[in-house]
Amino acid sequence: MQRTLGGTCRKRKRTSGFRARMRTPDGRNVISARRKKGRHRLSV
Repeated sequence: MQRTLGGTCRKRKRTSGFRARMRTPDGRNVISARRKKGRHRLSV
């Protein structure tokens, strides 16, 4: 019997990883906003 939701590591990293975020201007805004807020984890 399979679990309902597995999630793929590669897909997750490629879409919402740090380097993916830094690639676009909006992604950079996300990172900087999380930095300002003091998040322990900036991205996945």
